[in-house]
Amino acid sequence: MTLDWFDRVTEELQDDLESICDKYDQIGHMSIDKGAKHPRIEFFVELENFEREYFCTLFFDPFNNEFYIESFDLDLDLTSRTILEDIEDIIDVVHESFHDFINDDDDYEEAIEYRADDEYEEEYYEEVDDDAEEYETLEVDWETPEVTAYIDDTEEVEITYKFGVIPETGDGILQRINRVRTEDDDLIKDEFNFIFSKDEASTIIAMIASHMDSIKSMDVE
Repeated sequence: MTLDWFDRVTEELQDDLESICDKYDQIGHMSIDKGAKHPRIEFFVELENFEREYFCTLFFDPFNNEFYIESFDLDLDLTSRTILEDIEDIIDVVHESFHDFINDDDDYEEAIEYRADDEYEEEYYEEVDDDAEEYETLEVDWETPEVTAYIDDTEEVEITYKFGVIPETGDGILQRINRVRTEDDDLIKDEFNFIFSKDEASTIIAMIASHMDSIKSMDVE
C-alpha cells in the first residue's frame, strides 16, 4: 500500500486546474483528506457565509493504487465506481463536473457574486484605510492545496493547512484555516499564518517530532 500516486496527482492537479478553465480559476478550490480509509480530493466553490458547494469528489484506493469516482444508479439502486487510469482522465472528470455545476445558474451566480463582493471590499479597504500598508496582503506562491488535518462532523469543525513560499523573502509560510459552524448555522472562518525561514524549518520539524507523544489528540477530552 502506497500513497505515492495520490501525492503525485494532487501536486499536478494544483497546477493544471488553475489553467484548465478560466471560470474554475476564478472561484474553484480543492481540499485533500488523507486521513480517510480511502483518501479523497474534493472540489468546491465558496458561497455566501463561507458555505461550500461541492461539485466533484475523487477517491483513491491505496490497496489497488487507483483513483475512482462514485455515481448512484437510481434505477438499479446501486453505487458504481468509474476507475480513472491517468492524470488526463482525472482532469477531464473534474473539468466536466465543474461545467455541469456552472450550468446550475443559481449556485454559480451566487459564487460569482460572493467573489465579486470580496474583491470590492478589498479594494475599498485599500482606498480608505490610512494604515492599510501595515496589513498589506503578502504575495505567496502556494505549493500545496488545502490539506484537511482534522475534521469533526459532530461539532462541525474543520481544520486545514496549506504551505507556500513568499517570493520576496524566500521564507516559508504555513496557513492554518479553522472553520466552525455555530448553533445558528453561521460558518466562522479563522485564518492564521506562520512564517519561517529555511534555517528554522529543520529545528521546528525536529522539535515537533521529538515531542509527539506529549501532544494530545483533539478527540481526547
